[in-house]
Amino acid sequence: MSDFKKCHDHHDHHDHHDHHECKDHHDHHKVCEHKPHVCIGKIVTKVPVVLAELSIQVDMDAEINFPEPVLEIKDIKKRVKITQCRLLLPTNKLFIKGFVRKNIQYASPSTDIENNTSSSIASDLHSYTVDIPFETVTEIKKYISKPVMPKVNNREEFDFFVSRPLPSGFPEKDEVLTSDLSQFHQESKQFYNELPYCELISSKIIEWDEAIDRQPLPGQSPIDEGYFTTMVEKMVLDFTVKVLQEQQLRVASTTNDDDLF
Repeated sequence: MSDFKKCHDHHDHHDHHDHHECKDHHDHHKVCEHKPHVCIGKIVTKVPVVLAELSIQVDMDAEINFPEPVLEIKDIKKRVKITQCRLLLPTNKLFIKGFVRKNIQYASPSTDIENNTSSSIASDLHSYTVDIPFETVTEIKKYISKPVMPKVNNREEFDFFVSRPLPSGFPEKDEVLTSDLSQFHQESKQFYNELPYCELISSKIIEWDEAIDRQPLPGQSPIDEGYFTTMVEKMVLDFTVKVLQEQQLRVASTTNDDDLF
């Protein structure tokens, strides 16, 4: 028998042993570990293939308006979210859209707790979440693995010959030779291509935030204290994406020895 499609149970050569190993755990339950079936020979499989891995930099500029006065920023937590990552085949252009989710924790002055004095300010801790959008287009100049290009759909029309008698005024034995306009015939073909997709691998953000409308607190307040409601920010976003596509590959399996599992 050829080994091209020869598929073995891992224990074909060890029928006198159990097909699984079981162990008793401390909490009085049993777990059985089964050995997998292994196919020996040349096998065709369909798996995600890495087309490219890119590090992309995007510059962002935004203005954030808070719903209340802000005494100071306490912390900012950021998360990158990609909403579109599309490789436009048969070109090499990669279109990317997304946003940076920012959760801003800040202190807001509160006279409901205590009125400001020349040496103290009472404040509440609040948070404000805002999405900062971005988009970019980049080109994949060198592929790790070549993508499978999409096949193009096509449609073709065809007609059938007909002959019909001519009306009065033409010789009696003559006929009109043409195609039938009362019928429509077509052959169409569609291909369902594999669409490349992306995975987000890592991201890094360097940001600079500054209030643009800061003013002193009303009434008494410590020296140099104030509040603001509008902040501008500049961010440099570096992120890495992996572009993949499902492709058919032929792999070789040479052994199913016990020591491999």
